[in-house]
Amino acid sequence: MIRAAAARLDGHVRPTPLLTSPFLDEIAGRRVFVKPECLQHTGSFKFRGGWSAISALDPATRARGVIAFSSGNHAQGVALAAQRHGVPCVIIMPADAPQLKIANTRALGAEVILYDRATDDRDALGAAVAEQRGLTLIKPFDDPQVIAGQGTTGLEIACDANALGLRNADILVCCGGGGLSSGIALACAAEAPTLRVRTVEPEGFDDVKRSLAAGEIRSNPPGAASICDAIVTPRPGDLTFPILKRLCGPGLSVTEAEVLRAMAQAFLRLKLVVEPGGAVALAAALSRPGEITGDAVIVTLSGGNVDPAVFARALSTLP
Repeated sequence: MIRAAAARLDGHVRPTPLLTSPFLDEIAGRRVFVKPECLQHTGSFKFRGGWSAISALDPATRARGVIAFSSGNHAQGVALAAQRHGVPCVIIMPADAPQLKIANTRALGAEVILYDRATDDRDALGAAVAEQRGLTLIKPFDDPQVIAGQGTTGLEIACDANALGLRNADILVCCGGGGLSSGIALACAAEAPTLRVRTVEPEGFDDVKRSLAAGEIRSNPPGAASICDAIVTPRPGDLTFPILKRLCGPGLSVTEAEVLRAMAQAFLRLKLVVEPGGAVALAAALSRPGEITGDAVIVTLSGGNVDPAVFARALSTLP
């Protein structure tokens, strides 16, 4: 499915390279190779899964349109994929989502329906709209075709790693529900089996790390907030967790302070703008080298859609 998704994405997705910096190598104590999905269309890897899922629909179903729930990156990825397929797209977004993300999603051609997190039932609202209009739901991570699309990131990593002769390395992946992590793990198990995927999450929202340690799904407590909002999910996915359990090494977690410093280093050393949730993997490489194995580490920067005030806060950590 991942190879088929790659064929459908060919010519539409933006292949991203592995970037290096001797300064990052020095901080991490090993070679660091950075996969900058913050440079992907709409600023995150989510475009891959959105295109994969929409392009896999039969023509009649696709023509009726799609619907998604999201407050940010998934919304924009699905909206752009739908626009380029010329099909209707509805995004259910919380009314308190950043106004820029709401505006961007609308600018990409989607109809945005806002709801109140405190009083409205998002799922019921979405189900009613989908049934009324005959729309297909594109889930953010727990969908086979979405996982396959995100897995194309892993095919690119495997190809580049093999060309570079990388054999003994951890692949650190920013992890929310596990769509990107499980897709990369599946791809690399087939194409670069000596590489090991490790999930990375913010401390306090490390449900995947705790689930992997327990061998069964664990959830995050409700109601808390994090600057890494793009990857904060209640629990691992029912489809993604079995893949992560089978193929991934122990999970990692990082502090918000480590995330902010990683964002600053990505800008200083690679001239990349990265959002907090997209920087957790780099934070682990730079701040937790003792928890990583291998002569090298491959790091995903999963998104770059950061609020200017948060980015300024990250840059303020520089000497």
